[in-house]
Amino acid sequence: MKRSLLSVALGVVFAASAHLAQAQDKGLTVGTLECHEASGNGLVFMSSRDLNCTFSGLNKNGPVAHYTGRINRYGLDIGFTQNAVILWQVVSTSDRFTPGDLTGKYGGLTAQVGWGGGLGASVLFGGTHRGFALQPISIQGFNGANLAAGIAEVELRAVS
Repeated sequence: MKRSLLSVALGVVFAASAHLAQAQDKGLTVGTLECHEASGNGLVFMSSRDLNCTFSGLNKNGPVAHYTGRINRYGLDIGFTQNAVILWQVVSTSDRFTPGDLTGKYGGLTAQVGWGGGLGASVLFGGTHRGFALQPISIQGFNGANLAAGIAEVELRAVS
């Protein structure tokens, strides 16, 4: 049961990412967002955890920005995670980009599985004027035991 649920969730995430990637084909990759997620328990139907994130531009001299935020997951979420790190490729629909532009709300699909260590995947889009995608798939690593699949919502705030 757990394996088939995870397979379905990951299939939906991959299908959504392919569709989103096609929709963003005119987008410009502007950098990488690395987020450290606070440890916590899944509450069966939802979880909510704080994020501390750093955006890095594509080149060494590119823009760097820091963000705080929160990730909320709705759907199946059972278990405990700690030391979670999420990496996203940041795509913009505009060639005019400043690091603070990532401030805003993002939404999409997510799935995680792990026992001792684990992996997760998410497809999220939103931000300033809905002009950004965190994609195509996030790579997430964590310690703990967790099974999650559903909808994710992330809100980012620039740190001065």
